[in-house]
Parts: sequence; structure tokens; C-alpha cells
Amino acid sequence: MADFATLNDLTNLWRELTPEEQYRAMALLPVVSDSLRVEAQKVSKDLDSMALTPSYANVLKSVTVDIVARTLLTSTEREPATQMTESALGYSQTSTFLVPGGGLFIKNNELQRLGLRRQRYGTLDQFGVTDTLIALEEPENYA
Repeated sequence: MADFATLNDLTNLWRELTPEEQYRAMALLPVVSDSLRVEAQKVSKDLDSMALTPSYANVLKSVTVDIVARTLLTSTEREPATQMTESALGYSQTSTFLVPGGGLFIKNNELQRLGLRRQRYGTLDQFGVTDTLIALEEPENYA
């Protein structure tokens, strides 16, 4: 299975990479591609067969580049803060972190762009008699 994007795609769609970034990107591209495959398997879809359509392959490439670029921009020295507030005298510090704990993350809107977010609907019986969410997901239960 091939990666959904290459170093050339990363350079063309984002920016020129430093040698250190190229090294990290080479390691990240297969990880991101496999992570997207796993997300697709969760909703019973096969990204490799869907990628045979040129337009879908371009969207898949774009999402892969976005995820790799965001990961490359994430600081490896310390936790990346998106917002930070400091005070004096009584000393107070508040920070909001990009990814608590660090690591690779895929945004929900990226999964939506790929059609991997499944919308659920239905109701739950408060007395536990039936679970209509399960009933609605099974095609044979449609009236």
C-alpha cells in the first residue's frame, strides 16, 4: 500500500522543507496514511479503493499534507501552547495546549472531507427495552 502523499506533494502544496523536516516527513507520511486507513476501517470504508477516483485521491492527498504539515509545525522541544496568559506579583499562568500529551491528531473536519464521519440518528428507550440506534443502522430494520 502506497502513501497517500509524497515529499514532492508536501513541497508543492505547503512549502519547501528543511533537511530535518524532510527526514521527519518521510517517517510521518506512512504513519498518517495508515492512521487514515484505520479511521476508514472504523466506518467500513476502504481508502485505497476509494483513492482510485482521481478527485478523491486529490482530496486524500490534501488531507494527508495538512496533517503532516500540522505535525511538522508542532514543537518538539516543549508542549505547543495555542494560548498563554501570565500575570505578575501574585504570579498566575494559564495555557491552552494544542494537543495535550502531544502526538499525531486528525481533526474531525478532515475526516468529514474524506466522508469518514458517520452521522447517527435515532432515540434510546429510557427503560432499556430497545436500542433504536442499533435498529436504525441495520438496513433490514427499515420500514
